[in-house]
Amino acid sequence: MALLARDSAVPSALVALTVFRAPAWACLICFTSYKERTRICQIFVGTQGPQLEACQEAFSSAFADLADTEINYDERSHLRDAFTQMTHSLQEIAVAQGSFKVAFLEAAKKMQKVIMELKGAQACVPPCGFQDVARRFVCFGCYSKACNLPLDCPVQDLTVTRGQQAKFSCTVNFQLPKEEITYSWRFAGGGVRTQDQSYFRDIPRAQGYLARIRPVQPTHSGTFSCSILHDQRPVARLYFFLNESAALEAAGDGVGAMEAKPERAAGQARSSDAGQPVPARGPRGHRISQCDPSGVDILSMVLQEQLTKVSFAYLLTLFSSLK
Repeated sequence: MALLARDSAVPSALVALTVFRAPAWACLICFTSYKERTRICQIFVGTQGPQLEACQEAFSSAFADLADTEINYDERSHLRDAFTQMTHSLQEIAVAQGSFKVAFLEAAKKMQKVIMELKGAQACVPPCGFQDVARRFVCFGCYSKACNLPLDCPVQDLTVTRGQQAKFSCTVNFQLPKEEITYSWRFAGGGVRTQDQSYFRDIPRAQGYLARIRPVQPTHSGTFSCSILHDQRPVARLYFFLNESAALEAAGDGVGAMEAKPERAAGQARSSDAGQPVPARGPRGHRISQCDPSGVDILSMVLQEQLTKVSFAYLLTLFSSLK
């Protein structure tokens, strides 16, 4: 885990850390203001004098156990609300001339209980990907941090006999956001095994999580890349190196096809599925098609065979769906 970005909502809190030499105040400083804390002690003991400093020291000591607290980043608002309620309660106790030492200790215990009941952040899942569900908020410093993992996943190697089927699944082991997830596919031809983005060219309209090539031909040898995007921001990039083997070469030229399956939301009506199109292709064309999870083609395109080491030419044809 490593620091990702500091929370911009708490600049005054960072200043207060220096002024009050108070790591023990960490969570308190992140979620309350200097004015609120000062006002509480002034109500307890007056606006000035040695008792005011003693009150501040007691406040610091009471919250010492919350110094290094880390919480789920999405739970910040809940913790902020709890601290807001705490400050109101302390002011009421101060007006009633209660003991600040007792009040602070009781308040700290309640806050510890609140923190324990918050939803915890998930653990980082190696080896790659930006895992927003594992993001944490750190009280000591008032900043957020995420998993220190690369965006690019290791290359997965696949050797397939010519004429057979190759399948790539663009999935990760960590939880993805539930909405705004999209997929995009790219290809580096000529037998290149790489993660260098300069070698890749887009495969138009291939936007599903599952890709299949059938039958595999020599022109398919190379690296396929799938990017998982959340709201157009990359979450992870997966790589699949396809090594075509001619050991059991199938007879005939056949028609190659790459199918990208989009993820359908649970409960989506099957009436939205498209039917089987009739693709137009040249005599040596290799059809690339996007399918729904049941395998029904909904989009076709032609991937021509003139592939080079760094690029390939492609021609996209969109067809009306037939029921």
